[in-house]
Amino acid sequence: LAAQKQGITPEALIAKVHEEHFRDLTAFHIQFADYYTTHSEENKTLACFIYEQLKKRGDISSKKMTQFFDEKENIFLPDRFIKGECPRCGAKDQYGDNCENCGATYSPQELKNPVSVISGTTPVEKESEHYFFDLAKYADILKEWMKTHHLQDSVVHKLNEWFEEGLKDWNISRDAPYFGFEIPGAPKKYFYVWMDAPVGYMSTFKHFCNSHSEIKFENYWNSEQTELYHFIGKDIMYFHTLFWPAMLHGAGFRMPTSVFVHGFLTINGTKMSKSRGTFITAQAYLNALKPEFLRYYFAAKLTPQVDDIDLNFEDFTLRVNSDLVGKFVNLASRCAGFITKKFEGKLAKQLQDENLFTHFVEKGKEIAENYESLNYNRAMRDIMQLADEANKYIDEQKPWSLAKDETQSDKVQLICTQGLNLFKLLATYLKPVLPDTAKNIEEFLAIEAMDWKTRAKPMLNHTIHSFKPLMQRVQKEAIDALVKAT
Repeated sequence: LAAQKQGITPEALIAKVHEEHFRDLTAFHIQFADYYTTHSEENKTLACFIYEQLKKRGDISSKKMTQFFDEKENIFLPDRFIKGECPRCGAKDQYGDNCENCGATYSPQELKNPVSVISGTTPVEKESEHYFFDLAKYADILKEWMKTHHLQDSVVHKLNEWFEEGLKDWNISRDAPYFGFEIPGAPKKYFYVWMDAPVGYMSTFKHFCNSHSEIKFENYWNSEQTELYHFIGKDIMYFHTLFWPAMLHGAGFRMPTSVFVHGFLTINGTKMSKSRGTFITAQAYLNALKPEFLRYYFAAKLTPQVDDIDLNFEDFTLRVNSDLVGKFVNLASRCAGFITKKFEGKLAKQLQDENLFTHFVEKGKEIAENYESLNYNRAMRDIMQLADEANKYIDEQKPWSLAKDETQSDKVQLICTQGLNLFKLLATYLKPVLPDTAKNIEEFLAIEAMDWKTRAKPMLNHTIHSFKPLMQRVQKEAIDALVKAT
């Protein structure tokens, strides 16, 4: 539909979106070993292979069913060509396969007040043959997988609800016209998008292996010795925690180690909406603000739970200006000037307070554990508590006062050397969230790439470069420009 509206082919639209997404994700400092597409020969081959394997196991059946038909356009309507009210929660303007509001999945016939997206008319029901995957056959396997793998409590609770309701046969086919892969041996029948879309995880890795001969596809997807994690939105939890692991198991591949589910992003307490002016694109944000500000804000709010995150611009401004500029960057600014002006950029040969430095080093273990367990908000909180301690140390030592007395020169050098070493540790801990700023800090401190393993080695008798501002405060004008752009 989107391609038709733009007067281009679906393939051209996919290429355009692929380019835009890669551009925006790269601008947000997100890196990929391989950024590919699901509309590929690798994905077609693997999707067909999985289907054939499931068919051999007797997991695929066909039967006739009624389906919505647009009499005006004379075509069967795929799920995404139908909109109506969710049969579970009553949310309006929902597609014919799942509700973006409550996460429920259903058949298009269950929609209330259905309307054809193409013609705007009320569709009629017409009979058509379709192919189904016997999901219920995998109920015990899925329950065991759920128990032995680390899933969030709310996800387990939702899965138990679905198990209690009873797993139904899953319709994996759609009638033409449909953009995707034709089902082997079934002319004009196509794989439903959630049948082949997750296979994109495999096909992208396959594409990566094709250009890295030392890495073997089967050593990862056919082995329980590897780990496989998915990070998804809560609206597609059903597909990733039931259909996907069942398909993998049935086709002889490893199941996910875990699936981590995130909530939605709201803007100033409201759902993202173009009509309400609360729909913000990545590009609109990048035109107004630094990408690392949003990375930090999200990290400061992200928990391991299925919680929504609200991008509140007032809170965003306060948190960035207070934490990143006021506490973190300001620490370096307070110390570096004295080192470059009075000591030609040379740090002292020792620390003034080794116990304080060791405390910061030891705290890194807890911060790393929080990163590993997805408690990003705790990691950011602990880092900012350390930043408070570092700034308190500088406040108590008052190097600006001591600098007025030439006899206290050595002490000023010791204090500022201590402060910059504490700053380096903070920068190391924030590097996963602020990768671009971390590079600038490494250049400023004239050091090798910061990492956890070498954090315990202080910078002593070392020459740094002159300090340049690493961040600027978020101004109201930038926020106003972003809001206006949306």
